[in-house]
Amino acid sequence: MRAVRYHEHGGPEQLAVEDVERPEPAADELLVRVSTAGVNPVDTYFREGSYPVPELPWIPGSDAVGEVVSVGSDVTDYETGQRVYATGLGRTTPGACAEYAAVSTDLAAPLPDGVGDAEAAALALVGTTAWQAFVHHGDITPGDEVLVHGANGGVGHVAVQLARAMGADVTATAKPPYHDEVERLGASTVLDYARGDLASALADACEPSLVLGTVVDRTIETDAEVLAPGGRIVAIGNTEPTVAFPMGPGKGKDIRLQAMSMFNTPDTSTVLSRLAGMVARGDIEPVVAREYALDDIEDAHRDVLAESVLGKLVVRP
Repeated sequence: MRAVRYHEHGGPEQLAVEDVERPEPAADELLVRVSTAGVNPVDTYFREGSYPVPELPWIPGSDAVGEVVSVGSDVTDYETGQRVYATGLGRTTPGACAEYAAVSTDLAAPLPDGVGDAEAAALALVGTTAWQAFVHHGDITPGDEVLVHGANGGVGHVAVQLARAMGADVTATAKPPYHDEVERLGASTVLDYARGDLASALADACEPSLVLGTVVDRTIETDAEVLAPGGRIVAIGNTEPTVAFPMGPGKGKDIRLQAMSMFNTPDTSTVLSRLAGMVARGDIEPVVAREYALDDIEDAHRDVLAESVLGKLVVRP
């Protein structure tokens, strides 16, 4: 099969499309013919060596969508020909940027009719991240005021819709070209995250009980200033290795800061099933910003960090 691999850590130029042996599914795995793979910033962190992988060479790609072509000996809930999607690949098991991928049933879920392959690839990792942030860590409830930073990004644009579907009122920050679209997706107010008076503008717009921190080291002081007493900040991303927590408002308001990783989700399959159902019902619309051929994977890895888009990038093996 054709697969993307890197033989040493480094930049996108380390990625190469090669002919490799097709994997065989383990007892608890599915062998999936991959139609679409998601492209995420975390894929580049594994490639660079910021996060470890078990061995080199390695196949990247966290999100896989496709058709089951065979199942492991212990698998009873899936059958050949079934459409599935999965996330959490490319960390301890080879990833999705290949014509075939072996996928643990713990990381997969069936795809209902009406959910396209590209949509599913644009949903898997980012949707699971948003769900983990809001449900497992954020204790979101109907009527909450929620602040979503980076709402035009992969996680952000799904998080806006997920929070709205759960009955929250959403304020968002995003790049100006995408404000109208973020409002269409469900935000009541959208502000330019780069404006100099962001804290005062947010204070006028909302008093959030829950903040999704996509770049928490840049926003935590503002978040602590505008949060309601007892508010929660769930940190899913950062650009610096350490974050200075403002203890004044933190102690004064009993603010809780929770760092998290999607890879620690305990029930990924269940979360994926619920998210797919929400897409099928029209509660969430994953936006595909751009599609790439497998041979253009270098461009995809560059663009996922450098480009400003609304939604997600996907690859078609």
